[in-house]
Amino acid sequence: MIPPAAVLAAWGWRAEQATPLAGGLINATFAIRDGDAPVAVLQRLHPVFGAEVNLDLEAVTAHLAARGLTTPRLRRTVGGDAWVEDGGVWRALTWVDGTTVHAVPDPRWATAGGELVGRFHRAVDDLRHDYHFARAGVHDTAAHLARLQARLDGDAATAGDGDGDGDAATPALIGDARALGAEIVATAADLPPLDPAAPRRHVHGDLKLSNLLFDDAGATPRGICLLDLDTLGRGTLAFELGDAMRSWCNPRGEDEAAARFELPIFAAAIAAWRDVVGDRYGRDELASVAVGLETVCVELAARFCVDVFDDAYFGWDPARFGSRRAHNLVRARGQLALGRQVRDHRDALLAALLA
Repeated sequence: MIPPAAVLAAWGWRAEQATPLAGGLINATFAIRDGDAPVAVLQRLHPVFGAEVNLDLEAVTAHLAARGLTTPRLRRTVGGDAWVEDGGVWRALTWVDGTTVHAVPDPRWATAGGELVGRFHRAVDDLRHDYHFARAGVHDTAAHLARLQARLDGDAATAGDGDGDGDAATPALIGDARALGAEIVATAADLPPLDPAAPRRHVHGDLKLSNLLFDDAGATPRGICLLDLDTLGRGTLAFELGDAMRSWCNPRGEDEAAARFELPIFAAAIAAWRDVVGDRYGRDELASVAVGLETVCVELAARFCVDVFDDAYFGWDPARFGSRRAHNLVRARGQLALGRQVRDHRDALLAALLA
């Protein structure tokens, strides 16, 4: 895929400067190069994001930069527009050099990540901003489980082949999804409750490991900045750090049915984060991270399982899987397995959070 010529021209770029970047589950992303050097990122946003999200990104990153943090910044068009609409919403960001990883190589990286997230949370502590766009129900666990239950109660898959992978909803695959979905719903029934009155703070909203940029040139990795800033908004610490630890503490990643929860990574990341944020959070809010971690694993398992039926949302890897449905079935199994391991570590998680 090449961005439309009119989109590139809005920023004064040419087709030969655009190179696709792999790895994103949602947005189509391209590096814009001047010769061999990347100078910008161009993205077509998934329709789930309203165009006004770019105004939030621009405001929050200006605040971060004013606090001395490195961050991608919105690049307005030659005509001064924040985005361009052409078969979707397109926007450009400044390029920041660094390294992304999809699994924590060792606890030093968890320490660097915890420090980076702590710096972000300190920086937005005094942010005053009313968001132009907010995704509804992002961590509405009950709603995600209700959607899964609706698929289990239905007669067949609810959508076609999504982005054209051509994969039919075979009886065997859908049968596997129904069996797994029933396990997910049963596991969710045993989740500890989260406080509905927990403070809603400024959060990144999607702190998976690949959304952190690192400098690994020295002996010790250092966190540079956070990426993928479309999910900025108000949220709870339980889901903000819970989702982060879901990603960081499973070195096998989201694309394996077998998960492995690494407590040393959790302990290193939380200790580093707490060293930076200080006493901004009370014990109840800190303890909620353990519940949020377990909940978000089960919630994401439900979301992946729904897309086995719908074949309509998450990106997938055709080099490793025969279809998006098959990929999401593996993802759902892995997240459910991870959630069960997190449950087995509840006491140790609380000890690390409240130390």
